[in-house]
Amino acid sequence: MGILEQCEELFKTSNLYEVLGVTKEAAESEIRRGYYKVSLQVHPDRAPGDELATKKFQILGKVYAVLSDKDQRAIYDEQGVVEEETDSMNQERNWEEHWRRLFPKITLQDIMDFEKKYKGSEEETQDLSRLYLQHEGDMDRIMESALCCNVEDEPRIKDILQSAIDAGDLPAYKAFTHESAKKKNNRKRKAEKERREAEEMQREMGLNSEDSLVAMIKQRQKSKESGFNSLIADLEAKYCKSGGKAGSGKRGKKK
Repeated sequence: MGILEQCEELFKTSNLYEVLGVTKEAAESEIRRGYYKVSLQVHPDRAPGDELATKKFQILGKVYAVLSDKDQRAIYDEQGVVEEETDSMNQERNWEEHWRRLFPKITLQDIMDFEKKYKGSEEETQDLSRLYLQHEGDMDRIMESALCCNVEDEPRIKDILQSAIDAGDLPAYKAFTHESAKKKNNRKRKAEKERREAEEMQREMGLNSEDSLVAMIKQRQKSKESGFNSLIADLEAKYCKSGGKAGSGKRGKKK
């Protein structure tokens, strides 16, 4: 069974881009992030002994191998076929080791450095604009998804978005411009609750002040999983090592 048939069986689609949750126009960095995010869900460390999860993980590695290779991707885009007999598609390949080479473990210092550089950057503005459009101005969902933010960042984030609205770069969604005081207060209370839980976790783990960020990050993973995983995915993609070119070989079946 070829990779396209396996994708259909395991992911209910033979479209390699859909498997990674990206579009055909996706840049290389978006494909890396897509691969990371999807493969993380079935990573062997998260599903030990699960044969189905392991099989999905292996197929995701092959999907990424195709889409991350310029020549293979061009053939797939133009003809709808996959070259199955290449070094990158080797059945004996250790996909767990390959995954870890692509995505080295991120350290606490990496996260701190990223956060310092990210806040106030053009990249952050673009991300916030995308989230604003995606969630149609709903600040609850924007704050849940935004990277490197907490309740103290909310006024700054709102200023960034309001400036974009005033400049005509974003539409003035009513959910944003006329948000109720009750909704704002509920969000603030929720954030305060999460802060207390993080401090409690810090005490339970016996962390010192230098390690307090660890507790915050762990709490973020619990209460803001999507945003936390996006942060880690961006970092993993940033430190990703690009793979080599795959050789030519036998072509697979059409999608």
